[in-house]
Amino acid sequence: MRDRQYLPRARRVCVVGLLLASHQVAGQSPSSPVAAQPNAAQTTPGTAPAQRPPAPTSRAPFPNRANELLPSWLRVRAEFRERVEGAESIGFTEDRNDYYALSRIRLNVAATPSQSLSFQVNLHDARVGEKEIGPVVAPFRGPFDFRLAFSDIGSARAPVAFRVGRQELAFGEQRLLGHLAWVNTGRSWDAARLILRSKVMQVDLFAASLVRVLQDELDRSGFGNQLFGAYGSSTTLLPQGTVEPFVFYREDENLPSELGPRGTLQQTTAGVRLAGKLPARLDYGIEMAAQRGSLAQDSVNAWAGHWQVRESFAGKGAVKLISEYNYASGDRDSLDGTRGTFDQLYPTGHDKLGLSDQVGWKNVHHLREGVEFTPLKSTLVSFSYHTWWLASRTDGLYSATGALIARVPGGAASSHVGHELDIQASRPLTPQIALIGGYAHLLPGPFLKQATPGATYSAPYIMGTYTFLAER
Repeated sequence: MRDRQYLPRARRVCVVGLLLASHQVAGQSPSSPVAAQPNAAQTTPGTAPAQRPPAPTSRAPFPNRANELLPSWLRVRAEFRERVEGAESIGFTEDRNDYYALSRIRLNVAATPSQSLSFQVNLHDARVGEKEIGPVVAPFRGPFDFRLAFSDIGSARAPVAFRVGRQELAFGEQRLLGHLAWVNTGRSWDAARLILRSKVMQVDLFAASLVRVLQDELDRSGFGNQLFGAYGSSTTLLPQGTVEPFVFYREDENLPSELGPRGTLQQTTAGVRLAGKLPARLDYGIEMAAQRGSLAQDSVNAWAGHWQVRESFAGKGAVKLISEYNYASGDRDSLDGTRGTFDQLYPTGHDKLGLSDQVGWKNVHHLREGVEFTPLKSTLVSFSYHTWWLASRTDGLYSATGALIARVPGGAASSHVGHELDIQASRPLTPQIALIGGYAHLLPGPFLKQATPGATYSAPYIMGTYTFLAER
């Protein structure tokens, strides 16, 4: 069922026209046109939810007055998000177009009996309307269910704290592990998390199982997919910078190997993220990771890197120039028993390597040049140019989700994938309502023209979020 009754056209137009609103494009990198707002249900483990005094009744919009009637240790917050998006020339095939609406509502309840103990529950319902091509299940549709349900033990300054239950896992710029809030259903884990704090560094240790979004039953984890990790963060080891070392161990069952039999993936990803300021109004971001492991008789040997420099100009407009290069290894021989394609794990991959999300952090060389500026108060605009090459012509092109898009059997004649031009603009309309929209235009290069019909791909969207049942 495609939720047509849930989201008829007239209602959709009304919602889009009156509520178009979202400053919360969670998962955006610092170079993206909209900085991610904190998720309504996500706090740092060991940190009690904020207990701000309720706003005066005369100033609080009607839907936000619920918290005025509740005790200070109990807070509620809700979010309605509507996005209309489309894709033209899907699969790089002429006239294969699809436009549809995505609706999502989330309700969060946080109880904080003390500074060292808190509980949170987040319910959500995600629907899709008018979608004609492809599946209409997750990540587009996720019927009413528990998205998060966890408890925090330990204060924000305690040397040891715990978070246990269904939760988000998001670290750094979320290039390897993120909440995926851009998609309608998002991502969550059933996990146990231990937080160790010292004057030098904080280390998060976790054991987690990915939650699968199911259509006709309660979402649940398991299915052989497990992730274990340690993520550190220190602002004292590097002048005007942050150092974030990490290691993740992924295990997944019943996957195909290069040498034939299906088996269990046992893979370790280790690396570091660096971010900070340089002279001359420059700032930088670096992230590198190497992977080793096995799958049945195959060995794993892959790596990836991200390098970015931004320059901020003083004066009107808050102009920033961005230069970025990303690399991820590919597989040179699909029958040699060595898996060389980098596994991007579980990222918030939206707009990391292009707004169209047709390219992911696998088997790729990626260059980006961009500019951000604020022509009007609270209105952020960005332009980006992207171009990509395959790291290995015998491997394929992968999307932001990690799925294989195209491959040329025996190897492509050219490694150049294509070019993309992106524009995005965002503006908060009120403390509760904001708006963002964008357009991506991808011009296929020689590889896509050989591996696909080679039509130009476009992806427009406009999105909004209305936050209610909250002080702001």
